[in-house]
Amino acid sequence: MPFQIIRNDITKVTADVIVNTANPEPKFMAGTDSAVYRAAGEEKLLAERKKIGNIAPGDVAVTPAFDLPAKYIIHTVGPAWVDGKHYEFDILRSCYRKSLVKSADLGAESIAFPLIATGVYGFPKADALEIAIKEISSFLMKEDTEMTIMLVVFDERAFMLSKNVFFQIESFIDNEEVKAAHLREYSSDLKYGRERQRYRNEQLEYEHALHHLKEEQAQETKTPGTGAFDKEEYMKDPSEDLSFQKHLMGLLQEKDVDNATVYKQSNITKGAFSKILCGDTKIPKRTTALALCIGLRLNLRESEELLASAGLSFNPYSKADQLVIKCIMEGMYNIFLINAILYDCGQPQLGNVEK
Repeated sequence: MPFQIIRNDITKVTADVIVNTANPEPKFMAGTDSAVYRAAGEEKLLAERKKIGNIAPGDVAVTPAFDLPAKYIIHTVGPAWVDGKHYEFDILRSCYRKSLVKSADLGAESIAFPLIATGVYGFPKADALEIAIKEISSFLMKEDTEMTIMLVVFDERAFMLSKNVFFQIESFIDNEEVKAAHLREYSSDLKYGRERQRYRNEQLEYEHALHHLKEEQAQETKTPGTGAFDKEEYMKDPSEDLSFQKHLMGLLQEKDVDNATVYKQSNITKGAFSKILCGDTKIPKRTTALALCIGLRLNLRESEELLASAGLSFNPYSKADQLVIKCIMEGMYNIFLINAILYDCGQPQLGNVEK
């Protein structure tokens, strides 16, 4: 599972590394810091922490994890929020970046982060989440690593991401749900025939607009006979059984993108991706198929075709599917950001395929 957001108490998460939002001095304070010390064993951990001395904001230090279900604790000092003009953003970026680098140096296969500095230090959660996702995604894209990275939040709705983006997506989804609800309600009662017809017309208009958008987004295929992949060759016979594996390999050639970029952008492990390409995984999980649509930067038509090759389709009644559609239509292909929004909507995250 390359990256996922989970709801848990970070002291209960099993990982090679637990990140603690530490006090700059060798003592512990309220919040996550206090919880980590209690779970690890206050006296033992504090004795190790005193050997390190002070830690500067944005820096990290390592101790054993003692009684925690982990090997190491990385202590990092986050910024105390003032107004955003006192290097708070740079310091928080450094906390994530240095923690990830240190974990790699330790040979860790998994690391669990809290949402650093959003507790007693008062860093705005939406901004903190955006920084966390950018630093984690940058690390995963640049490094050749199979490290599992978990962002652990305690609240069920711990953040409202990127206000404007989130609002647009919620509005898009809610609008379609309202239309569907009205259709279901009025279809059973002739008394509301006009109302039923009005909503049917609106639904048809929406479907027509969506179809028109798909046509606009459709990309021209490469010229046949040049040795390059010709999509028409694959799609010329609709009755032909086009396997997911074959379709995926065709898209990789067509998009001219390397495997590593795709599985990283899809939040899928190298091993799981290899199994799909080798045919060991005949039918992928739904979350895997959707993740590959994002990782390959497919438009809506291409996404529908890839899903169809796995016997899947976008579900008009699925909030997660409608959210993915909206992201594709908006050209928003950062799967880590999409997963954060899915988490905030209470929906399954994409990728996260177990080894």
